[in-house]
Amino acid sequence: MAPLNIQQGTSRHSAYDLRDPNAETSERHTLAVTVDNEAGVLARVIGLFSGRGYNIDSLTVAEVDHAGHKSRITIVTTGTPAVIEQIKAQLGRIVPVHEVHDLTVEGPSVERELALFKVTGTGEKRVEALRLADIFRANVVDSTLESFVFEITGTPQKVDAFGELMRPLGLCEMARTGVAALARGK
Repeated sequence: MAPLNIQQGTSRHSAYDLRDPNAETSERHTLAVTVDNEAGVLARVIGLFSGRGYNIDSLTVAEVDHAGHKSRITIVTTGTPAVIEQIKAQLGRIVPVHEVHDLTVEGPSVERELALFKVTGTGEKRVEALRLADIFRANVVDSTLESFVFEITGTPQKVDAFGELMRPLGLCEMARTGVAALARGK
């Protein structure tokens, strides 16, 4: 590590803040990848990430063009701008990949996620869970005398917030679909 050449009185920063101010910070990016809908394509895309030590925060895959045998993979990942550019370039070189779009930098986009939450409880906790579900516009899709299953759709931040509020009320199980995203406008 290079020595810090700071003369007394020349910096307003704390001496304990040793982070390099020129270092790039990690950013969250949503990538939309159009691929051929054939066996092994998803494994190749995921292999690219795991082979280079990149993390995938969310992964959603579905066929979008039945006649053309095309699928869309939506990947949410985190990295420095240089790492994200490298990921996009490497994805574009895989043979069954047709298009790679970074929705984060291409302009405004819409992201949604579906989640199911099972909350157990009785009495006041049950009433509070229903009240919070109403505030978050979550639907009750199953109900027993001891539990509810709530369905919520929204941004990943909204789903996270709902989960954190349900935790003390008896959240015992959760399932999330992953992010689905589209660019806004034309």
